[in-house]
Amino acid sequence: MTETYEKTVAEESKSPDIIKTDLLEAMEYVYRSTRDIRITIEQPEYTSVCPMTGLPDMGCITIEYVPAETIIELKSLKYYLLQYRNVGIFYENIVNRILDDLVRVLMPKKMTVTGDFTPRGGIRTTVTADYEEGF
Repeated sequence: MTETYEKTVAEESKSPDIIKTDLLEAMEYVYRSTRDIRITIEQPEYTSVCPMTGLPDMGCITIEYVPAETIIELKSLKYYLLQYRNVGIFYENIVNRILDDLVRVLMPKKMTVTGDFTPRGGIRTTVTADYEEGF
């Protein structure tokens, strides 16, 4: 019974291919020629789906970056992250995908994306991916 349920739920989860990056909007960083800043954004209610079991994965996604020319518009980021809600994707892929998408849109000097996922089965998982301009 449980195996059949898990298989059915996992089959109903959506592919990461449905994630649209054109929702992400960049805005001009007005002080770009004056100074560098570090921006930290937390989404403490992140959800997606385990592609193996179909069970919900929850956690906090933290995005920290030093902008070059542009910064992220927060409403667009919220809608971008909400797309993951019914997507079957592993923790490691989530963090790398978010980093890649944001770097493509913003071209920051530096960016780190961390996923701190809620324990399941007694195991807590934290995944971090980094980007630095020129490397």
